Amino acid sequence: MSQQFFYKAMDNNGHVTQGQLSADNVNDLESRLERMELDLIHYHTKKNRNYRVGKVTRQELITFTFYMENLTRAGVPLLEGLEDLRDSLPQSRFREIISSLIESIEGGAKLSNAMANFPETFDQVFTSLINAGEESGNLAVVFKHMTNSLKWNDEMIAKTKKLLMYPAFMGTVIIGVLFFLMIYLVPQLINFVKSVGGELPFHTKILLYISEVFVNYWYIILIAPIGVFFLIKAMMKISPSFCFAVDHFKLRVWIIGPILQKIILARFATFFALLYSSGITVLDSLDITKKLANNLVIEDALQQVRNNVSEGISISESFEKTHLFPPLILRMVTIGEATGELDKSLLNVSYFYDREVKDSIDKMQTIIEPMMTVILGLLLGWVIMSVIGPIYDTVANFKV
Repeated sequence: MSQQFFYKAMDNNGHVTQGQLSADNVNDLESRLERMELDLIHYHTKKNRNYRVGKVTRQELITFTFYMENLTRAGVPLLEGLEDLRDSLPQSRFREIISSLIESIEGGAKLSNAMANFPETFDQVFTSLINAGEESGNLAVVFKHMTNSLKWNDEMIAKTKKLLMYPAFMGTVIIGVLFFLMIYLVPQLINFVKSVGGELPFHTKILLYISEVFVNYWYIILIAPIGVFFLIKAMMKISPSFCFAVDHFKLRVWIIGPILQKIILARFATFFALLYSSGITVLDSLDITKKLANNLVIEDALQQVRNNVSEGISISESFEKTHLFPPLILRMVTIGEATGELDKSLLNVSYFYDREVKDSIDKMQTIIEPMMTVILGLLLGWVIMSVIGPIYDTVANFKV
């Protein structure tokens, strides 16, 4: 029975590397390392706290699918292609995985079964598509679709990061300015205003009160959001109903919610179309793709769709009952179902949502940037007016 070995080894250039491999015993481990041109130094079977295993990046997966698509399309045997890919990679977690795939295939396993041993790298959609490609003999087509899907997913993540980068930066600036004003600047100015004399206006009293709160409880103000975040995380793990409510809130929150829902549905439509076009049944495709949603509300809706389809209701009617898609999308699915080209219709749905997401992100960027600037300006304006106003009133009351 194979087990997981964590090893330290040295290559031909004297470079020491660490990693993990699945092997039957120590001799098998040494044999596998020799094929990777490594000499075993040390090994253990239990992961300690100081040991870190690298992750496979999206770019590495994109390179893998693109490489395998071209090799399989050119008629290069699968094992030869994997060996060439392994030899071209530096020592990394991904090279270890490729080596394990080669070992498993040499032992008689299919590529999809070998990939299933690494669910953290190859998810259920990936392995199901590869299995369908192996069964149908269209492995090159599947690899091409996976390359396009991974590129699209990478592009969506990059766009989302770009969208959040400016608000995160401006939010940090605003919080920093707020703490500086309330803890350092405002108390000094207020003391000066009080020394001038006169009655403080209401908005200046509010500013003074908020400043005192920041001065006395600044550590609570800093710690509270972090504490609330971890509390919500803990409650989501404990209570499924609370987790469902949080996921529902994510889809309803202003501006961000609709964009998130479109991204989830676009991803669902893309992978559902890929699975369906590869010969996987509708019910199995729904079972696999609902897990990609990462949102209990969407998962529950897709489960209802699956239940309806299993009872003989058409896919378009099932989607209509869950109110997941707008009427335009439902008509596209209905036409695809009637013409027998459901996969093409779903790809059109994915294209529609892809365009909607990009337009929404662009619009949101144009809204957020001036909005954050206005918030910073209003904050500074409030402080200035609260301080300058009493001084101006006092000076205006002086009698010459």
